[in-house]
Amino acid sequence: MASSAVRAEEKIEQVPDDGTSDRQFLRVIVADTQAIFRAGLRKIFAVEDDIRVVGQAETLDQTLSAAKKFVADAMIFEAALATNPADAVTDLLRQNPQLRLVVVTSDSNQEMTLELFRRGAFAIVSREIDPELFVDCLRRVGQGEPWLDAQATQWVLSAYRTQGTRPQSPRSKVQLTPKESTIVTCVTQGMKNKEIAIRVGTTEQVVKNYLRKVYDKLGVADRLELALYCLNNRIADGVAAKPAEAATLGAVTHGSANHREATLDEGLAEVLHSPSSSNETS
Repeated sequence: MASSAVRAEEKIEQVPDDGTSDRQFLRVIVADTQAIFRAGLRKIFAVEDDIRVVGQAETLDQTLSAAKKFVADAMIFEAALATNPADAVTDLLRQNPQLRLVVVTSDSNQEMTLELFRRGAFAIVSREIDPELFVDCLRRVGQGEPWLDAQATQWVLSAYRTQGTRPQSPRSKVQLTPKESTIVTCVTQGMKNKEIAIRVGTTEQVVKNYLRKVYDKLGVADRLELALYCLNNRIADGVAAKPAEAATLGAVTHGSANHREATLDEGLAEVLHSPSSSNETS
């Protein structure tokens, strides 16, 4: 087993330094079974001033090794590399929690899309995506923005609406402390841990600790599920917020049922495209 792991790591390809390593790049690992697809992406990114491929892999073992070995901001990961792509996403993020995963699929569906996003994928794109749109997606991911196409966004919104029609579960009666509620409100506004820490006057580590407690209390796994749950159950109602936040929360919690559904969808879309990290457990 040990020798096999070593051989896999030796085979992963590190792209040679072109003498511009001191510049600021979005560093990308390309993991795909097809050499022609990897070469095509390298050719596309080669004409971009801010994107640089730092490594390549063509098997799942090599991909896991690359995630651990290379310093990269994002990884383009072909779903077909793994029998269970969602489990692979979990394993990759365990190897490198800061890595932002862009999952490439040949035949996406609602169930896979929701599971990949729930596990921490930053973006899910079709193998047929337009090159210019792919570059735009990658840049957004590099800025910390989750990215979904129109169809995937509709799937997420549909899942949210379905959740809203289910009977209330016992966990919806869980009471949060005032500070937990404030932090949850910040999450629904798409704020990062650092921004939340400044808002509540504490440290990022304390914010992480609070979020872990909230996840346990509400039975959610990540920031997306937390945002969905809180928007649906309005558990952050009444929490003091800045004027802009109060306006957003007010739109969610007041008005007609139809208007409330529309504003909830808008709020969820804002969370999906906010600069917060969906796989940030903290």
